[in-house]
Amino acid sequence: MALGKSASAFFDTGGKKISRQVVLPFRKSLEISIKSIKVRFFRSMITVIGLILAVAFLGFVLAGAEVASGMLRSGDPELRNVLVKAGYDLPAEPPVDAAGRLMPESVGAGAKERWIVILSLLVCTVGIVNAQLMAVTERFREIGTMKCLGALDSFVLRLFLLEAGMQGFVGALIGAVFGAVAALLAGLVRFGLPALTWLPVGGLVMAVGAAIGVGFVLSLAGVVYPAVVAARMRPVEAMRVQE
Repeated sequence: MALGKSASAFFDTGGKKISRQVVLPFRKSLEISIKSIKVRFFRSMITVIGLILAVAFLGFVLAGAEVASGMLRSGDPELRNVLVKAGYDLPAEPPVDAAGRLMPESVGAGAKERWIVILSLLVCTVGIVNAQLMAVTERFREIGTMKCLGALDSFVLRLFLLEAGMQGFVGALIGAVFGAVAALLAGLVRFGLPALTWLPVGGLVMAVGAAIGVGFVLSLAGVVYPAVVAARMRPVEAMRVQE
């Protein structure tokens, strides 16, 4: 009985109700993330530049394939010969169906280009993970202070995901547009005006969108592990770290 009384006295709140833990709204999390990016602007640029280069190469390959596909779909045998001479893997004669009609053809990225794109995106992802882990190490005290003030693990996780998402979207957008413009200029130099005349606008937009989507997803995938590490960090351990 004495133990029960002492326990009840220990948890006695004086008749006051324990209020719920305050959860900051999404808008406030967004403001904090933007301020954090501004404070670490130049360090964030290193990660963004790596993403821009990787996505730009992907956008260049995809947009270049659309340029070649548009020329091929024109049905002009001279343009087809130009593509063959340029090194595109096409059969000597256009394929025909049983009725003798020409079948639609398309040009895709070669095996070598695909492997280069995959390796560049992989290196970019590793760079993002490394940069975010360094950011977590630099922000030990900041994370510990937020947790001591009552920040939930989900709040810390949300901050890192928002920062990576904003950086990833901006970097992927710049890289995809830059890669597409470079592909159009390269096609104009190699093939002349037919590269733009027969360009499928819808296909080009889809190529740019695909490059942006891949870059955005990679930026989020690269920050998942560092964000989980930061969210699971104990406040006492974080506050012990000396700057």
